[in-house]
Amino acid sequence: MQRQSASPATRASNGWTAALILGLTFACYWPALNGGLVWDDSAHVTRAELQSGAGLWRIWSDPHATQQYYPLLHSAFWIEHRLWGDATLGYHLANVLQHATAACLLVLILRRLNVPGARVAGLLFAVHPVCVESVAWISEQKNTLSLVFYLTAALAYLRFDRDRRHPSAHRAYLLASLLFILALLTKTVTATLPAALLVVFWWRRGRISWRRDVVPLVPWFVLAIASGLFTAWVERRLIGAEGAAFDLTLAQRCLLAGRAIWFYLGKLLWPVHLVFVYPRWDVKTAAAGWTGYLALSVLVTAALWILRRRMRGPLAAWLFFVGSLFPALGFLNVYPFLFSYVADHFQYLASMGIIAAVSAGAVRLLTRAGPALLRSGWGLLAVLVAALCILSNAQSRTYADELALYHATLERNPGCWLAHNNLGVYYEVRGDPEKAIAHFQEAIRLKEDYADAQRNLGNILLKTPGRSSEAIPHFQEALRLQPERADGHDNLGNALLNTPGRLDDAVAEYLEALRIRPGFAEAHNNLGNAWSRMPGRLNLAIAQFEEALRLRPNYAEAHNNLGAALTAQGRPAEAVAQYEEALRLMPDYAEIRFNIAMALLRIPGRSSEAAEQLEAFLRARPGNEAARRILGQIRATPP
Repeated sequence: MQRQSASPATRASNGWTAALILGLTFACYWPALNGGLVWDDSAHVTRAELQSGAGLWRIWSDPHATQQYYPLLHSAFWIEHRLWGDATLGYHLANVLQHATAACLLVLILRRLNVPGARVAGLLFAVHPVCVESVAWISEQKNTLSLVFYLTAALAYLRFDRDRRHPSAHRAYLLASLLFILALLTKTVTATLPAALLVVFWWRRGRISWRRDVVPLVPWFVLAIASGLFTAWVERRLIGAEGAAFDLTLAQRCLLAGRAIWFYLGKLLWPVHLVFVYPRWDVKTAAAGWTGYLALSVLVTAALWILRRRMRGPLAAWLFFVGSLFPALGFLNVYPFLFSYVADHFQYLASMGIIAAVSAGAVRLLTRAGPALLRSGWGLLAVLVAALCILSNAQSRTYADELALYHATLERNPGCWLAHNNLGVYYEVRGDPEKAIAHFQEAIRLKEDYADAQRNLGNILLKTPGRSSEAIPHFQEALRLQPERADGHDNLGNALLNTPGRLDDAVAEYLEALRIRPGFAEAHNNLGNAWSRMPGRLNLAIAQFEEALRLRPNYAEAHNNLGAALTAQGRPAEAVAQYEEALRLMPDYAEIRFNIAMALLRIPGRSSEAAEQLEAFLRARPGNEAARRILGQIRATPP
């Protein structure tokens, strides 16, 4: 079969389309380009311990190493961190460019399939507001990047399907398979691609051939099922998508799916009042009233099935939309269901089916209209694109920073306990404990069994002078809700450590944390602190500090604590080495210099070095009278 290359006019037209898509995409997302990290972005952007070559190996070999086990996604983040470090502009640009690329690929695929309105569909997808969450939120690079692989895999497979008798067909098949694997390694929702291809082939040919259409996709279905099962296991066992919050019957899950389908279709056709976190439906009480949604879904499917003899396109678009949504309809547990059963980013891929169908229908009507109606129709489409651009631009502004995002969320979802908790963290990091405490308390008022908010409130009370005892009941409540949280036992241990008469109880909590998580460096360090305060247990304390450092060699606090224990044991020279390492890791922590000075004073002939450390300490803490008095004594003592 001889393949024809595109004409110069076609190439020029494609170039102008790509330029228009890129320009409009940037117009939509300009406000978000300098946006900061929000919610779980810090867990996706490559952490310090994963930034080396060994860290890249861990991204692939250790499912616990990253927020989700999507190794190609986190490899992309790893490369991006090498390119621009922590500068968020680079990550936002990557998302925007990948989204624009996906829109261009959608145009190419629809043109390959001879679907009318391919360019219109690409433009609408590029500027549609339901895509904002996927493009403006750095963490959702999993959506934009996986969609690029998904669409290139589809394009390559369509080339294989067209050129099966051509000598290069097997290369097209292998390329398509490789791209499909890359898509799965970026986000598992792309596992729906082989089913989507069968829908496309049925739409084009009116039937599915087992040998021609199904057999070549069998390996893809095997990969898709394996990937889906593995991700479901990761979501349940490693991320925590199990328990009472996910305890729904099959009937309730079916009703939830029916409700979700119409929610997503509604937001796609009327994209207003979009929210980062939508209200979480009470499925167990509301599902009985959702029968109509499920019944309507069945009726629409049946009606489109009957209509298929006249036109197969509407049914194909509907099947693509619902099938691509399937992983997020409630039949599988995913962690975000703790906050809401729906999210705009869940329909990022699925939205292409409805957008393509609407675009094709509109263009068909316009081409059959008279010249006057044709001009008016194209004008209305231009107005629609402009309106969607304006809505997307406004929506992307909410991703400027965490404060803007969570306040916008609470304006439209006042009961969003997650937003209150995250605002509490925001204000805690910025040194405003009063606002932080107020938001944590509001999160708990809205959701009494919110363990994270209980822990967060306990942590900030622990650090607030005079309120450490108030932290204990919050840590205890968090542990009642999640008894196997090692960090919860560690937190409670820290509160008990500073409570008179509760030292033994603190030790018990640290030991329980280490039983749950043996490699918990912070718990080893804290247990060392507790034992260093107990008579006759200094050797045990030193062993704990050393174990913490074995687990985390750059753990500055453990170096400092080990230095204190060695000083108390009469080993000041070794203590100085530990303090100096702590100071190297935390050069702004002036108190370490005071500790070094105290250890140096115990070593004959090193008082002048101690004086230098005290002088440096006093430059940072000029009001410390104890250090000033010791420095005066050193100066008054003859060398």
